Amino acid sequence: MQTEKVVAHIVDWLKDYATKAGVNGFVIGISGGIDSAVTSTLCAKTGLKVLCLEMPIHQAPSQVSRALDHIEWLKSNFSNVSMTQVNLTPVFDSLIASLPPVDNEESRFMSLANTRARLRMTSLYYFAALEKLLVAGTGNKVEDFGVGFYTKYGDGGVDLSPIADLLKTQVYAIAKHLNVNADIINAAPTDGLWGDDRTDEDQIGASYPELEWAMAMDEKNKTENDFSGREKEVFKIYKRLNNNNKHKMDPIPVCEIPKEML
Repeated sequence: MQTEKVVAHIVDWLKDYATKAGVNGFVIGISGGIDSAVTSTLCAKTGLKVLCLEMPIHQAPSQVSRALDHIEWLKSNFSNVSMTQVNLTPVFDSLIASLPPVDNEESRFMSLANTRARLRMTSLYYFAALEKLLVAGTGNKVEDFGVGFYTKYGDGGVDLSPIADLLKTQVYAIAKHLNVNADIINAAPTDGLWGDDRTDEDQIGASYPELEWAMAMDEKNKTENDFSGREKEVFKIYKRLNNNNKHKMDPIPVCEIPKEML
């Protein structure tokens, strides 16, 4: 990958899109992870206004500290960056208290994890409308188009996706090129939706390099019968998630009415 050229291309694309849309810049949620760190830095390099939101919901302290450190690093390097902290924990707790109890605790925990992401999306769009900004997405190629590892209308609810054509390993390469804080680069990827330090790999069952390999094999029309051992296991994980999450990655289905009925 020609990292410097890719960075320049994304920055130019962001600036051109925002200018044509007639907006002032971008708003982005900072999680303390690699994707939001890279995306926010690319947005900052446009010279347009960048509002960083830090939105904890029972967040692990390590995630909060990485997010705040990154925002301070951005502000010290880019005069167009500002930040707002929005503590969503009381909002989340109040919502939980108002919901009826359920029997299936596993489903409830998953639903509440997705609710965290949707509360953050709502907050991002509040500030986007208030200050005439675009919500910048932080999903990478494997998450957005491979395994669908994001929340529908949560972190998947954005105006534009600057790094969605980059694999996770490529995002790391750009992070190093941009001098993103080492703590973020070295931290295990996590979606931060559970109030603990569980990683993406803990949830998925495979690492991002493994998923990138599986995605490439799937594009070559390979099947699980072409592999054995760990490769077969990873490919099965990828295919299961890819199939189960089609409803996120495919366009919303529209019931088309036959013309003779209209």
